Amino acid sequence: MPASEPVRLGRKRALPSCPNPLFLTWLTELRDEAKEKGLKIQYTYQKAISSLNKYPLPLQNAKEAKILQNFGDGICKILDEKLQRYLRQNGQNAPIHSLPEAAPPPGRQDNNSMAPSRKKNAAGDGGKEKGGGRRKKREYVPQKRSGGYAVLLSLYRQSQTPGSKGYMFKMELQAEAQLLCDKSFTVPDLGSKYTAWSSVSTLIQKNFVIKTHNPARYSLTEDGLALAERLESVEQETKDGPEGDKEEARSEEEVDKEEEDGGSGLVDLTASDEDEEEKEEDRIHAAERPACVAQQRSEVDGTGFSGKPTNSLATSRKTNAGCLLPGAYEIILCVDFIETTGGSNHRKQDLVKELQRNGVTFDVRKLNVGDFLWVAREKVAPVPGQLRAPTGRELVLDYIIERKRMDDLCGSIIDGRFREQKFRLKRCGLRRPCYLVEECGSAASHLSLPETTLQQAIVNTQVVDGFFVKRVQDVRESAAYLTVMTRYLIKLYQNCTLICRSRELEGDGGSDEEEEEEERGTPSCSLISFAEFNYGAIKNKCQTVREVFARQLMQVSGLSGDKAAAILEQYSTPHSLLTAYERCVSEAQKEKLLSSIRYGKLKRNLGPALSRTVYQLYCTQGALS
Repeated sequence: MPASEPVRLGRKRALPSCPNPLFLTWLTELRDEAKEKGLKIQYTYQKAISSLNKYPLPLQNAKEAKILQNFGDGICKILDEKLQRYLRQNGQNAPIHSLPEAAPPPGRQDNNSMAPSRKKNAAGDGGKEKGGGRRKKREYVPQKRSGGYAVLLSLYRQSQTPGSKGYMFKMELQAEAQLLCDKSFTVPDLGSKYTAWSSVSTLIQKNFVIKTHNPARYSLTEDGLALAERLESVEQETKDGPEGDKEEARSEEEVDKEEEDGGSGLVDLTASDEDEEEKEEDRIHAAERPACVAQQRSEVDGTGFSGKPTNSLATSRKTNAGCLLPGAYEIILCVDFIETTGGSNHRKQDLVKELQRNGVTFDVRKLNVGDFLWVAREKVAPVPGQLRAPTGRELVLDYIIERKRMDDLCGSIIDGRFREQKFRLKRCGLRRPCYLVEECGSAASHLSLPETTLQQAIVNTQVVDGFFVKRVQDVRESAAYLTVMTRYLIKLYQNCTLICRSRELEGDGGSDEEEEEEERGTPSCSLISFAEFNYGAIKNKCQTVREVFARQLMQVSGLSGDKAAAILEQYSTPHSLLTAYERCVSEAQKEKLLSSIRYGKLKRNLGPALSRTVYQLYCTQGALS
């Protein structure tokens, strides 16, 4: 029996080093960044690292790596960009199959440096350092001119102003932060569903910003205040200090991040902002996207709203600040989808056919209040290579129409919807509500309510409630009226510059100057966005105590929206009203507590009868008789 071979003792044969260490290093950095942010793309990078480790031949460029598994167009494009940047910095003849002398190999710690390396082992060693301890997590600091950076600075600067209220509303915060951010807070980039506002969730999660109340109020926490102070100090040093000092002040992390971002020349505070999933997506599609939102909205030939070139970043920000210039938008009629589906379908289809026959541009969508309204929609040019054009901004004109057939009017009066609809139309934020009443001829004589009662309700709507009422005979006349109104509004707004305002900040009513302009026939150019309008008109959304109290009061017979609003000015909650009743010394004084409250334009007294009814409603023990 032949003697067995002697056992060979010693270490295993060392695996050959990867012939493409630069690509391996870059992929490792990408994987580690994705892992820190919890992005699933980290697994794609890890698979690419494994494939590259197994490949024994040197690659001249990233395109040659497409033959390997898990190397797609996105990864190859990133590697090619990094390679071109590396050659520009080190010369076209720089070696690409070996690491620079000062750089440690991937996954190892530089023995000459006391600071731990940012890179992990390319084979995925679990992120431990040479000594076996866990790698220290890098401190979160938002990148310059990112969404989080702009939000923190805006909140900090607002808090430092004299008389500051200590918080900002969403619309107010977006408007201020937009000036400090290169990305839009309202419109997502092409191919992404995220905006700069998405980074606010990161700030809240990391306890830098706190969100309270409804509508939401945003303010800085103690940690957020400390971070914002650091950002502000760096911002001031960037403005005031010489360029040489800025270069010397950069940390190793900042320089590394700047190299990844293409050497933009801006001082990046760290590499850890941008909203969770979108950073890697932005990196992959960076070459396919415009630099800023305003460029997305410009014409294909590079001109903006005014027809002039919009190459500068300042022009882009100004264009995106919330104004729609003349010629940059079109007037669109919005039709509630209920008006086109359900019920008497053939009659509703007649309305659509009439509008199409009249050449009216309209859009069917869900309206939370009203049946018809008009929006100024921003004109956005299609982007070459993209299936759908970017979504333009939409501002709601101050005209809204509620359509009523006589049978529908009868039913809404019986079940109480009619009063509620009038109340919601007055509170929707649009200054010109209108009722479009369709007569149904002899059918009115067969309804549950007398025709005189219905006619009186229409007159009260116009005279008492202050609505404009337009009477028509049938669907064809309704379509004709909508057509005439659409053409009138197109002509009325053709030379107007529209500005987006916020109901959240300014309230529902307009200023005295705007009301005087409307009386002279000049259209209001300060409009709210469609998204804010439709959200604010949700019927069953979360309501405040004040709103519920108003609805309770309006259930009392004879207590209209104007009268309820007048009561709310004095007593905003049931608790405040009950407290006032307790302070009264006699029963008669309690009954007359609300009688002298004035309401409406004529400032009439509420009267003793309604005052007594409200008192009995809230102060009677047991069931009401």
